[in-house]
Amino acid sequence: MEFIKVNEAYAKHIALIELNRPKELNALNLQLMGELRDTLKALDDNDEVRVIILTGNKKAFAAGADIKQMANKTAIDMLKIDQFSTWDQIRKTKKPLIAAVSGFALGGGCELAMTCDMIIASESAKFGQPEIKIGVMPGAGGTQRLTKAIGKAKAMELVLTGRFISSEEAMSYGLVNKVVPVEMYMHEATSLAKEIANMSPIAAQLAKESVNRSFETHLDEGLTFERKNFYLTFSSEDQTEGMQAFVEKRKPEYKGK
Repeated sequence: MEFIKVNEAYAKHIALIELNRPKELNALNLQLMGELRDTLKALDDNDEVRVIILTGNKKAFAAGADIKQMANKTAIDMLKIDQFSTWDQIRKTKKPLIAAVSGFALGGGCELAMTCDMIIASESAKFGQPEIKIGVMPGAGGTQRLTKAIGKAKAMELVLTGRFISSEEAMSYGLVNKVVPVEMYMHEATSLAKEIANMSPIAAQLAKESVNRSFETHLDEGLTFERKNFYLTFSSEDQTEGMQAFVEKRKPEYKGK
């Protein structure tokens, strides 16, 4: 891997992915996104990994897409490149995915953070969809996920002005889970990952799937989907262990089976 670093054993049952184009502020080029897609697929298939943390560095999570790769393209060129198929695969990651964001998370960087399930931000984090300033618009989910996260009025404002928002403002809108000092954001993301990794990985994946489905269905359909996943947990050894441990007043030992 040239543009990402991977630690499959960052902590017990936790993998860490670091975007690694520091000179370009982790701008998301096609190769980086392909490496990220392939890595997430491999970690999904790794039974030892239960939670994944995605991060950049203190200066930038990702400052946007690599504009140099797109500046001279035509609509047909972009259609043939089909870069968004990679994003679609990343979106399908089954395991809980936490974005640890410091510095710039702009354009594609903001969209990538929103593709994750949770966001821990440092006090220096800046979020935004500034594509309008270069004559285009978000194309990797910015108009859709941002609207679902913070509502129409604020999403419209940010998309149409390209304004950046601070981590505190992002938290006030419900875009991020927590804001901490820069020196603590990886610690906080790791603490959250450890808490989730202690749960049944089967239940966690089914719960993630159910929460995400709520954005795609009406209430009745969503409730039906939730109930089916709830019933499915009762076919796992983890369910037996979890309930037995509760009765016996001890800590459960989940095996992901």
